[in-house]
Amino acid sequence: MNIALIIAGGSGQRMHQEIPKQFINVYDKPVIIYTLEAFQNHPEIDAIAVVCIEGWEGFLRAYANQFGITKLLYVVPGGENGQGSIRNGVYELEKHYGAEDIVLIHDAIRPMVSPEIITDCIHKARKYGSAIATIPCAEAMMQTEDGVVSTGSYPRNNLKRTQTPQGFPIGKICDLHRRALEAGVTNSVASCTLMIEMGEQVHFSAGSEKNVKLTTVEDIDIFKALLKAKRSEWLK
Repeated sequence: MNIALIIAGGSGQRMHQEIPKQFINVYDKPVIIYTLEAFQNHPEIDAIAVVCIEGWEGFLRAYANQFGITKLLYVVPGGENGQGSIRNGVYELEKHYGAEDIVLIHDAIRPMVSPEIITDCIHKARKYGSAIATIPCAEAMMQTEDGVVSTGSYPRNNLKRTQTPQGFPIGKICDLHRRALEAGVTNSVASCTLMIEMGEQVHFSAGSEKNVKLTTVEDIDIFKALLKAKRSEWLK
């Protein structure tokens, strides 16, 4: 079984809007529905769970019903931070699925995730025990201590930019979170960083520049443009 765990527990303060950014309407559809549709329409995804911000559970279920998200089976309360929300989600899935079933942990605010990204994450997670969607680092990377000046650079070929989904066997990611709690690690920024902090190795899967994370209003502009974009036929 392959289960998508959509993390929608944040309030989106950097967006400076009155509602959580995952529920902002873009072309008459909430952002989170675009994300859910990507997993709903993928033939290898068997079920969907959402970790939802408090007070928005009813809206989520209503939107899921309106837009035909029939694979949504679980709505889980958010945690004290991102790590806590993911922990709540994987612990809930552990009650319903086997240790070897695969969970794909994905940001609700990455609505442009493609079928190819989802497929590769599933297959790499099943093969290697972890799969982190990544893309190459194309820019020059500068080192800085104060955020103002730099006297050094870092080789970009040694860096990857991480995205979601991030896939794992359910038993493995639940064990990771239990060990992290015992070690006092409670605020890692992502599943991949938690893996590294706990001494684990991670494997990469395919990402995309289009798999944007909607953090600012400018990102919404990019998302709207991507929805309307059509690749020219002459481009290979």
